Amino acid sequence: MAQVDEPAADAPVVAFDFDGTLTIKDSFTAFLKWRAGPLRWWLGCLRLAPAALAYLFHRDRGRIKAAAVRVFLRGVPHDRLESDARRFAADHARRLLRPDAVATWKRWRERGARIVIVTASPDIVVAPFGRGLGAHLILGTQLSFDAQNRVLGAFSGPNCRGAEKVVRLHEVFGPDLRLAAAYGDTSGDTEMLAIADEAGFRVFKGRP
Repeated sequence: MAQVDEPAADAPVVAFDFDGTLTIKDSFTAFLKWRAGPLRWWLGCLRLAPAALAYLFHRDRGRIKAAAVRVFLRGVPHDRLESDARRFAADHARRLLRPDAVATWKRWRERGARIVIVTASPDIVVAPFGRGLGAHLILGTQLSFDAQNRVLGAFSGPNCRGAEKVVRLHEVFGPDLRLAAAYGDTSGDTEMLAIADEAGFRVFKGRP
C-alpha cells in the first residue's frame, strides 16, 4: 500500500483501476521493457516462454506476473527500483495516461473525493504516477524483498485483482465501504465495480 496524500476523513471514496483504465496499455509490461532495454527484454522473453506456455492452461495472471518479476527484477535493490519507477513515470506519463480518464479524475478531485488507485500492477511501479495525479492512496500487488531489501522474485501477498481489490479496500476503509464511483476495464474489476454507486466499465477511450 502506497499512501501519497492525506485523505479527508469524511469524503466519498472513488476507485480507479490503473492499466487499461487510466492508461492505454499495461504499465508494468511497459516498465519492464523500458528498464531492460531491447536485448535484455527479448532474452528475458525467451526465459519466460515456459511460463507463458503454462499460462495457456492455468490462466492465472498472478503466476505469469510473478514469473516476469523473477526474470526481470530479482535482485534489484528497493531504492533502485523506486528510482527507476520515478524516471519511468516522468518519461511516460503523458504517453500512457488517457486524457478523458484524467479529466474524470480531476472532476472528482474538485468535488473533494478521496481517490484511490486499485491495481494488479506492483504498487512500487504505479506510485509515481499516483503522486503525479494526486492520488490519496495506491493499493497494488506488493513485491517481496529479502533482508538486504532486494527483490526476491515473488509477491508478499495475493495478486491485487478481482475479489482481492475489494479485500484491500475493506482493509483500509472498513467492511461497510460503498464507493461513490469505480472505474475499470476487465473482469478483474467486476467485484470492485459491484460496490460502487457509479460503475464505469470501459468508459474511457481517449488516447494521448
